[in-house]
Amino acid sequence: MNNDYEAKIRLRISAHEAHYAGNLVDGARMLGLFGDLATELLIQLDGDEGLFRAYSSVEFLAPVYAGDFIEAVGKITKVGNTSRNMEFEARKVIIPKPDAGETAAELLKDPIIVCKAVGTCVTPLESQRY
Repeated sequence: MNNDYEAKIRLRISAHEAHYAGNLVDGARMLGLFGDLATELLIQLDGDEGLFRAYSSVEFLAPVYAGDFIEAVGKITKVGNTSRNMEFEARKVIIPKPDAGETAAELLKDPIIVCKAVGTCVTPLESQRY
């Protein structure tokens, strides 16, 4: 399998995305990022957005809070006629430090893995352009 098919997103989680007490963000937000990565990966491989079929595993490993910067990465691990297996990982790379000042933040030396997943996407043969 050619390892050229990788995608990355880095973004800040905004305050309006906090869903629970203590500015905690819903874990489904990470799955939304993984869906965006899957779309980009399918476009790279097939020239089409394809469809997300299923997750075979999802692990929520650490909480995500408003103000955290998340870097999510995805890669294609196996290509079938229409199916594409993918692996995803989301890491917390910057965290707010309100105890050091209202606008203080810290770049983490060791990013914290917050979510991992494995999934399968499908691009119908008639939609594959490459």
